[in-house]
Amino acid sequence: MASPLLLSVKDASVRYTEVPVFAGLSFNVHQGSRIALVGKNGAGKSTLMNIITGVQDLDEGERWEEFGTTIGYLRQDIIPKEGQTVFEYIFSEIKEEEKDLHMYKVDIVANALQIDKDAQMTILSGGQLRRAGLARALVEEPDILLLDEPTNHLDLEVIQWLEDYLKAYRGTLLVISHDRAFLANITNQVFWLDRGSIRVSPYGFAKFEEWSNELLEQEERELRNRKQSVGLELAWANRGVKARVKRNVRRLALVKEMRDKLRADESAYRKATRKIDIAPIKIDEHSSKIVAEFYNVYKSFNTGEKELTILDKFSYKIQRGDRIGILGKNGSGKTSFLKMLIGQLEPDQGRVKRRKELEFSYFDQKREDLDPDATLRRVLSSSGGDYIDVMGKQRHVCGYLKDFMFDPSRVHDKVSTLSGGQKNRLMLAKILANPKTCLILDEPTNDLDMDTLDMLEEILMQYDGTLIIVSHDRDFLDQTVTRILAFEGDGVIESCVGGYSDYLEKFGKKDKQASKPKKNSEKKEAKKPNAPAPSATPVQQEDEKPKVKLSYKLQRELNQIPDKIKTVQKEIEENAELLSDGDFYNRDPDGFHATAKQSNELQAKLTRYENRWLELEEMSEG
Repeated sequence: MASPLLLSVKDASVRYTEVPVFAGLSFNVHQGSRIALVGKNGAGKSTLMNIITGVQDLDEGERWEEFGTTIGYLRQDIIPKEGQTVFEYIFSEIKEEEKDLHMYKVDIVANALQIDKDAQMTILSGGQLRRAGLARALVEEPDILLLDEPTNHLDLEVIQWLEDYLKAYRGTLLVISHDRAFLANITNQVFWLDRGSIRVSPYGFAKFEEWSNELLEQEERELRNRKQSVGLELAWANRGVKARVKRNVRRLALVKEMRDKLRADESAYRKATRKIDIAPIKIDEHSSKIVAEFYNVYKSFNTGEKELTILDKFSYKIQRGDRIGILGKNGSGKTSFLKMLIGQLEPDQGRVKRRKELEFSYFDQKREDLDPDATLRRVLSSSGGDYIDVMGKQRHVCGYLKDFMFDPSRVHDKVSTLSGGQKNRLMLAKILANPKTCLILDEPTNDLDMDTLDMLEEILMQYDGTLIIVSHDRDFLDQTVTRILAFEGDGVIESCVGGYSDYLEKFGKKDKQASKPKKNSEKKEAKKPNAPAPSATPVQQEDEKPKVKLSYKLQRELNQIPDKIKTVQKEIEENAELLSDGDFYNRDPDGFHATAKQSNELQAKLTRYENRWLELEEMSEG
């Protein structure tokens, strides 16, 4: 039996220019639905949210809402009022007669989100403002709760609390988020905005990749069949056209219409499946293998109430090619660790030794390097010219901006006019044009849409320098790093080979995620880095076992696996290039099937090599 209908939109059209954002849009929102709203940047997610709230007027169509239905909306931008406290802000949208009913929730939600309800809204940071907005949305408890990037600026502990809270939420949810693990854990339905229409999946985001790929593959098959049909019609049309009577003119016009529509559909399909072609980022392999070493480092800060220990007799060796993910609560010492690494902060005791020729590219989550008065062109090209150097190649500024999902017409816009996500993308574009031998990314996924996140993962997968990422995005860490350093507080740092999932498994942490989103196998395998994980491990943990010396045979096997991985990855890439040729199947069906079969076998071989490498590496660590 279907759940009660709360809101319905039928045959809606919305246009800001001649080209409509939506045309013939129809969807229903039922009680108890937990919907992930996904789509490319500019697909109309915010517009759809505004249609649901009733703020967006429809040019055509109907919007129906069940009488008495309340709708709450956590927006990206929150503008604080002078003299307003967090407590007053939370209650500003709640009716006076209902405030007593919601009073008890304020302390629960504010404490969980780690915000001071008595603080003035005007003195809060951007991240704290987002938490205040989230607190108001949760305390209000509307029938339909709309959340736009609710996990931005939250640490993992708070994200997992939010997941539990939303799982028990009695109302209906509709969520926009780049955090795949978060969406997979809380949703049971997906609204996919694709090329001006909406596709609805009944499975939740955990199965979105599999479901959407099936739809795109089906569309590709239909396009291929239609292309063959149009080809036959054209062949007929080209035989003796002059000898045909007027009745055939209509058929010729129909052929032209079919051909034009096919071209338009193929163009739309290519746009929907478009991937950025990023050249591999190569680093000088003759440089020193040691990037930096921490020797018995102690660092603390006096907070006024107590001394906060960040590092306690911490020793760690970072080697060239290491891919390290850093976890921890806010204030646990992650940023201090990075600042000591790049030389902006000195330890209280011990020392940090860095390679003399070491160069860093540093993505700062506060975006302090962006001049608000500079144009996008000036940010990318300090001379203000039309071309920039991107990994040794000259690229036009507008073309490079398109790679990062910018409209080239905005090249003269000032940084101050950009949204938070656009500023992040601009920062990434600047840093990734010519990354140094050590790339440090501090919360790079905040405010990014999924398409930009996918692109960032692709770029980092091909980067063969030293990579250090601070992030609370679990899926992003699983896709990009090969070792985790977890800052647990009071100077305790735990380490393990692998990503976030491996960290949970090794240390027995209670994982609040019920499931993980599954990406298609080809993409997931491609995300594996070209180089193995670092062999260095922190040595300050007293309970960590000393490294065990492998036998000669096992050590030799371990040393050979990275080259085997590179060879298989190269073969996979070559096959992928062949299979991407739309005419390959028509020219050689048997060859197409043989190549597809070989690709599956290579993927399985790659998985075996990677699993074996992790197994031997764990054995060597004891």
